[in-house]
Amino acid sequence: MAERPLAVVLASGGLDSCVTVALAAREYALALLHASYGQKTEERERQAFLAQADHFGVPARRRLIVDLGHLSAMGGSALTDPQQAIPDADPDAPGIPATYVPFRNANLLAAAASWAEVLRAEAIFVGAVEEDSSGYPDCRREFYDAFEGAIAAGTRPETRIRIITPVIALQKGEIVRRGLALGAPLELTWSCYRNSAKPCGNCDSCALRERGFRAAGVRDPLEKTSLTSQALR
Repeated sequence: MAERPLAVVLASGGLDSCVTVALAAREYALALLHASYGQKTEERERQAFLAQADHFGVPARRRLIVDLGHLSAMGGSALTDPQQAIPDADPDAPGIPATYVPFRNANLLAAAASWAEVLRAEAIFVGAVEEDSSGYPDCRREFYDAFEGAIAAGTRPETRIRIITPVIALQKGEIVRRGLALGAPLELTWSCYRNSAKPCGNCDSCALRERGFRAAGVRDPLEKTSLTSQALR
């Protein structure tokens, strides 16, 4: 049997990235990259990442946790500023939410591209969602197309790295159903922006997760607290 090509997968520990890992695993050998950037649930997200890496059998040499603490030092986001509260859920509100970390995904992709070139990986997988997300500008496919061009321009001539965003056009319910069909360990994921012991049930990320499981007609294995009626609209 021919050896499978290698892909670097950005793995936050969340629902979308977990399903993305499962999708990548169908065709590629996996290298998982996780980032700590001063987010309020940093330790809990790392725990989820490591549990998922174990589940998918990724060897230690192909697990990388990078420190992007400069994003926290720069500020500008409720996710990283301890003096700024995470707002209550309103995922359909217009504009860019307070939880947007300025240009975070470019920092993640730069680290992934460097590692992919070292490993001679053929692809970078990203669990970005455009249609059913909180409106982050760096979750749009046009951003990933532009960054793919930057990788081609800034790496060795023989380097060929694609950025694959397999869930970008899906809604959360579709992502949940896809994950269940693939046997992805959704019970090992973490989505809450506020809490690390029990999901708060009322931040944007919890609201979108709840919406997804309800749309899929299944119970969330994390059994979160109930959301407000505003969050579920």
